[in-house]
Amino acid sequence: MSIAVDPHPLLDLKTLRARFPQALSTLTGPDPYVSLQGALPAWGDAEKELVRALLRAGGFKPSGRSKPCSEYMRAAAERGELPRVNAGVDVVNAAVLVGGLPISIVDAAKLQGALRVGVAESGASYIFNRGGQEISLGGLLCLFDAEGPCANAVKDAQRTKTDDDTTDTLILIWGTRSWPGRAEAVAGALGEALVGLGATVE
Repeated sequence: MSIAVDPHPLLDLKTLRARFPQALSTLTGPDPYVSLQGALPAWGDAEKELVRALLRAGGFKPSGRSKPCSEYMRAAAERGELPRVNAGVDVVNAAVLVGGLPISIVDAAKLQGALRVGVAESGASYIFNRGGQEISLGGLLCLFDAEGPCANAVKDAQRTKTDDDTTDTLILIWGTRSWPGRAEAVAGALGEALVGLGATVE
């Protein structure tokens, strides 16, 4: 799946295409929060700031409810409230937790037309949950398809999220050049975990 990437001073984007042998709602496997634990060197506040700097580069303010999903996952883990969605999303969330980089996972079958990664224009927004809540996207790196922005390092769009019937996914690891090699390492660990679920990964 080809993605055009706009020039950016910090972005070190890695992508994976994962096709599963059956619908995500029916897949079972080892608990990814356990199996991926310790797979990568630990990260902390210094690395958190590197990720925030990546998001700030386009003018976005990554704080409050608009903080990177990696910070959300760490806070959830500290509360003992790790989210459980489906096998595919859970393994991605586990990779976010251990890797410290935001990761998007979208249903490839829901994407329309040509794909591009770039900074969203001022005023752009999309709905990110079933309740109809919107996130303002101005200045934020996003994945775009023919219908507009659909994923980013904070919250992915509802229209392209995986569901119970999803079998084909596109995964984006929002790495930064300020943390050399980390995105590649996260992609490797995540790819192995996806293969462990029976996925074909490319």
